Amino acid sequence: MLLTALEFLGLVAFAASGALAAVRARLDVFGVVVVGLTTALGGGVIRDVLLGIHPPTTLRNWPYLAVCAGTALVVFVFHPQVARLRRGVLLADALGLGVFATAGTTIALNAGATVYAACLIGMTTGIGGGAVRDLLLREIPLVLRKEIYAVAALAGSALVAGGHALRLPQGPVTVVAAAVVVTFRMVALWRRWNAPVARATE
Repeated sequence: MLLTALEFLGLVAFAASGALAAVRARLDVFGVVVVGLTTALGGGVIRDVLLGIHPPTTLRNWPYLAVCAGTALVVFVFHPQVARLRRGVLLADALGLGVFATAGTTIALNAGATVYAACLIGMTTGIGGGAVRDLLLREIPLVLRKEIYAVAALAGSALVAGGHALRLPQGPVTVVAAAVVVTFRMVALWRRWNAPVARATE
């Protein structure tokens, strides 16, 4: 139940951030919904494909699609109000990152993946949807730019895997790890932490 609740929370957060990015790119209502769905569901689909779960969970259960499409439509209608909530949008994106990275790691561990594989799958679950969103909008994926993003997801995945190795209660560990990812991401934005970038060539 906790894992499902966290997944839906992440879906709403990522669908909202994806839909807002599509609105800023001047896509029509169909495009906004497609990008919102892709951002929210892309990471989970990649995760399930890597784990051999066919068809992917989010495509077998209509509530996933309904929640994401509904969120995207709400953002399309009320995008001026949503756009003014810049900090809220950044927090929603960080929340989606934390929830999907940790939930993806937990699902991978429960499916029998090794700790190493679960960490990578968890990170991919967190960043996958956003990467596909940026490609659809013809942007360099955020994860490949200088901002601290994938590192935060990997840190949360490692915490979940560590808790699993120590046989700690799965639910509390997942929640704490997600909170760490969100905090890490928001502090990195606030303090403007960036990964090193190569010096420009002559």
